[in-house]
Amino acid sequence: MTLASLLSPDRVIADMRSTEHLPAIDELVDHLVEKHFMDDGKRSAAITALREREEQRSTGIGGGIAIPHCFLDEIKEVVAIFGRSTTGIEFCALDCSPVHFVFLFVVPKAQYSLHLKTLAAIARILNSAETRSSLREAKSALEIYDILSQKSA
Repeated sequence: MTLASLLSPDRVIADMRSTEHLPAIDELVDHLVEKHFMDDGKRSAAITALREREEQRSTGIGGGIAIPHCFLDEIKEVVAIFGRSTTGIEFCALDCSPVHFVFLFVVPKAQYSLHLKTLAAIARILNSAETRSSLREAKSALEIYDILSQKSA
């Protein structure tokens, strides 16, 4: 499993509108539904599960990165999306800094090890200052996707 296999240019938002973390989660899930990567009937369950996860502890890990994620019985494979905010999102991050890169994913409940592998892959790629700089400078969703695909290969 690579991040490139979880994303596509249609699963990237190059300029998120939201400025706060819960609306940002809604924006990302709504995009997945709008682009038919998630069934509209699963939207409510996904948002509820993601919000419950955020109540436990913010997924804003610092360094301008947030990785909202949850488990959902109702899906059969991982659903993921990447969003970039040029202005920053208040995500209650551990370092209290605004978040510019949000990688949201939902994992089938029965696939816990895949959840850990996905978290590790995201952290490995976004941990690079060079990658974050390239993502900041990218001009489109396709460019962002290309950067993430090259780094996850």
